[in-house]
Amino acid sequence: MTVSDSPIQTAEIIVPSSDIRDNLPFFTKTLGFRLEQIFPADDPAVAVLSGHGVRLRLDSRCSDETPCPRLCLQVDDPAAFANGEQIITAPNGMVIEIAQRNPPLLMPPTQHRYIRIPDGGPVPDMVHYHTVGFQLIFCIAGWVDLVYEDQGPEFRLHAGDCVIQPPEIRHRVLFASDNIEVIEIGVPAEHVTTIDHEMSLPNGPTNPDRLFHGQRFIHHKQAEADWHPWRIPGFVHRDTGILDATNGVANVQVARWQGGETRRASHDCDILFHFVMTGTMRLEVDGQEPSVLSAGDAFVVPPGAAAAFCDCSDDLHDPA
Repeated sequence: MTVSDSPIQTAEIIVPSSDIRDNLPFFTKTLGFRLEQIFPADDPAVAVLSGHGVRLRLDSRCSDETPCPRLCLQVDDPAAFANGEQIITAPNGMVIEIAQRNPPLLMPPTQHRYIRIPDGGPVPDMVHYHTVGFQLIFCIAGWVDLVYEDQGPEFRLHAGDCVIQPPEIRHRVLFASDNIEVIEIGVPAEHVTTIDHEMSLPNGPTNPDRLFHGQRFIHHKQAEADWHPWRIPGFVHRDTGILDATNGVANVQVARWQGGETRRASHDCDILFHFVMTGTMRLEVDGQEPSVLSAGDAFVVPPGAAAAFCDCSDDLHDPA
């Protein structure tokens, strides 16, 4: 069997690492390895590095009894390789792990992260992409400068604006204001971040209608939005265009309290996530105790449950 015929896509030496963030500088700065992938980005459990003709996988999930080093072979279909074994042993005793190269995306669970950076300035970011089903970045306060593959020059995301990052679109964070606040929603909650060392951004020519795994990049600007009656009386909303851009995968709307009578309403979505940007309200859901919510609170209303937004303050904003 030649290398081109082999079902093995990549081979990585597994190195147990109890603290990846603490260990990475040694491998990247002292030894000169290059970071290729990290998972998940905010609290890494796995980091893949390359350099000097080898590929390393720092893995914090290894137990104290894990043989070191060991080899991880990534294949498209583990069941069709090595008789479906997950662990095999080489004649010299080296333990070899068989893993799926690109595991299928699991949609839920969804994770939302509230990010606040008190001190702004240049962001030490690299061109990268995420293996996700859906990813939203919504700016609550401040601003951030971003650049995306095929979307033209860098631009500023202001408070009230949002973008979706379609699966595997290359992008980079450049500069952030002081006291920036951002909500990030990702599906699945944990996903792989891959560094692209070859691409420079911005790139050209621009192609704003390009589809990335069936989704189109969206930059929704609050200043250019139109407001319309919402599904719940007493509110108006602005639509972000994300429903069409994701081909029905997700929708994002921003609702604003206008005043008047409120009534209970239900929905049939898989997940209906709400985040209160400003103001206060009382949430009433059938079968549950009422909850008083204020800026920064988030909640999910189950499908079919009737809910009412009561005692809304005049400055209530709610992206949903």
